[in-house]
Amino acid sequence: MFFVRVGVEITPNNEFDGHPIDKLMAEAKELHNVWSRQTATSTTLSEAVAEYRRRYKRQPPPQFDKWYEYATSRNSLIIDDFDSMHENLLPFWAFEPQDLRARTREILSDPWNEVAEVIIRSGSAEIGESLVPTHRWMVAGAIEMMKDFVGWLPDMDLALNINDESRIAIPYGTLQNYRQIGAAAGRSNSIAKDNIWSTNRAQSWEPEEEPRRMFEDASFTNTFYNYGSISCPPDSPGRRRHIWDHRTLCTSCFNPHSIGPFLRNWTLSASPCHQPDLANLHGFYLSPGAFKTAHELMPVFSQSKAHGYADLLYPSPWNYMDKVKYDPSPADDTGENAHPDPPFSQKKNTLFWRGATSEGVSIVGTWKGMARQRLVHLANNHTSDIPILLPNPSDRSKQKYAFLSPKDIKSHPDLRNTTLDIAIVDLIVRCRDNCPPQEAEFGLVPPIEFQEHWRYRYLMDMDGAGFSGRFLPFLQSHSLVFKTALFREWYDTRITAWRHFVPIDLRLHGLWSTLAYFAGGGKDGDGDAGRVKEAEAIAEQGRDWVGKVLRKEDMEIYFFRLLLEWGRLTDDRRDEIGFEMPDVNR
Repeated sequence: MFFVRVGVEITPNNEFDGHPIDKLMAEAKELHNVWSRQTATSTTLSEAVAEYRRRYKRQPPPQFDKWYEYATSRNSLIIDDFDSMHENLLPFWAFEPQDLRARTREILSDPWNEVAEVIIRSGSAEIGESLVPTHRWMVAGAIEMMKDFVGWLPDMDLALNINDESRIAIPYGTLQNYRQIGAAAGRSNSIAKDNIWSTNRAQSWEPEEEPRRMFEDASFTNTFYNYGSISCPPDSPGRRRHIWDHRTLCTSCFNPHSIGPFLRNWTLSASPCHQPDLANLHGFYLSPGAFKTAHELMPVFSQSKAHGYADLLYPSPWNYMDKVKYDPSPADDTGENAHPDPPFSQKKNTLFWRGATSEGVSIVGTWKGMARQRLVHLANNHTSDIPILLPNPSDRSKQKYAFLSPKDIKSHPDLRNTTLDIAIVDLIVRCRDNCPPQEAEFGLVPPIEFQEHWRYRYLMDMDGAGFSGRFLPFLQSHSLVFKTALFREWYDTRITAWRHFVPIDLRLHGLWSTLAYFAGGGKDGDGDAGRVKEAEAIAEQGRDWVGKVLRKEDMEIYFFRLLLEWGRLTDDRRDEIGFEMPDVNR
């Protein structure tokens, strides 16, 4: 039996005047517009400095003028709103610069800690020693990302997480204390700021003489209560409640962030604090494959993190280096090898996903709770009835839940032209002695050429042991992305669910109803043009917006600003340095 049956709470008369997705799309449009209007109110350097001070209650870091020039010369739409970066850095202000440097050197002292070293000296960056060859591309990609601005950075060493999994899990009380101290530190005062770094920085990054193991290895264990929810308030359900019945849908767990089965608050949906059932719904919590973690605040830069973790987020070299690329192509001279991205109306009316069982390591049946395996089971092997919100046959202006078997879904007039093509590729991995039952459960298929994805209207995106490297290429296409995810990345606040992509709860209980809304048939089962148009609109809005705020230039701009902030945090004179416009305080 798989963890979590697909279910939903039903109203007394099981009928709705309007569809919840209509409301969610309207809300998303307004949220996006409100957020966009405040991202770049500054039109001059002086205004940007003033806005920085207003938001963050301190002066910008040294070389902020160089960052502003870098950002504006690359047509950045976002100049002022780096609130998520500020929140990420805030706890580190509770530590003295020498402590941050010492902790960096300690975690870099032993390859067992599984972090990579970037050494920045005299305006150039290089890879440190002891890096495993399999991850050299990642560190080289980070250095490539900073090549056009590294000359403005101070001497410092960076510790990059080479694992997919998050690393730093701080207990709630400790983290709140750090944040309170950090909020009061570095506040703007009347002291004139010096726009240069300290001159002795290279000497202050002396290597640790003895190797030190700074993390606990908690791989292959359920990590939810010891690490995943430890940053939640002690009285929250994520800390005090255990869900022992894995087969029953926990409605109180998703109600705070949803309207029925439809996800309403993408940010809140990642929080474990009100969702104790997440302990058994993702491989990262069930049994991570490479999980070396700490309950102390360590300066580790990661490409993604689960909610509550204190890793420092930076733009992923995977995306920057185009490890997976959106690259459609016409047919060659032979008329073959074509991978076009056709208009939405010409794509297959199918939700498509291919992937591996790489989310976590299956031990004693834990694979039945992992999101990827649950998705494939729901699409191909589900046997019980599924509640799907559809037009009421007696009054199609209203919506009503129908409880349909897999066989009924295929023949239902509102769904018969809608298909799922979802499968695990090649072979079962990370399975230990749980390989045979998964091989029996799932029909494995051969891998496909990545550019084949563009044939389908709807693309399912799921993270694995860490973030999904396919999400940005998917958004760049003319297809509509359905996304379920535990991990968040540097750009999370820049894109809006229901405006740029379709969010799906990790429980997957709203997947069929969501697909039915966009891809289901109309009165005669031949397709509802209005909703196909709405699906295409979200696809194109996502494609257009990603082309404006998630470009490689935007990754560079974010990383540049992050490293200026980190440079200040690790400078012994951090209360004396910073960028100040003439007469700003006068």
